[in-house]
Amino acid sequence: MQDLLIKLQSIIAGAPEPLAALVTGLAGAIPFVEGEGAATIAVIAGVNPVLAGVFAALGNFLCVLTVVFASSGARQAVVAGITRRKTRSARRVEAPALVGANGLTEHLDATATAFQDESPRAAARRQKFTVALEKYGVPGVSLLGPLLLPTAFTASMLVAVGVKARRVMFWQTIAIVGWTTIFTVMVTAIANI
Repeated sequence: MQDLLIKLQSIIAGAPEPLAALVTGLAGAIPFVEGEGAATIAVIAGVNPVLAGVFAALGNFLCVLTVVFASSGARQAVVAGITRRKTRSARRVEAPALVGANGLTEHLDATATAFQDESPRAAARRQKFTVALEKYGVPGVSLLGPLLLPTAFTASMLVAVGVKARRVMFWQTIAIVGWTTIFTVMVTAIANI
């Protein structure tokens, strides 16, 4: 990962500013680099902080948007397949509802059936995520998620448990813009000392 960051910084530093901004956007689309990492690299490389922040956030946003809508489509296909199987076998399984501290109620419906064959490790991670979702709700998981996981991972997990794609994108957009802005301002301030 360190080699990737060094290569990105050298590419951005050696490019004219419009191309450097574009590379910053592409770097923002890389999980674990994210908007905040790409903006940091670009500001250190000498790119205008406003361009760095905007393009880094835009790259991160486009990556998350793609992941959310792909995950949403995959979830719909899985749920439709499970529903067809249930209809054929004439049995109905009710899934538990998630009720968060902020009143969030999202039904897991057929998704619970889809997780039956997962490994114990995956089940433990999903359980931790579910507890965090219950405790902090979609806004909290979205805003605090980048501290632990890339935004694309957090967003896909939210969609997988049944949160609507629009709602996920709303909160992920706020998180991406917020974190990228915070890092851009911090690095710019430190670079100007």
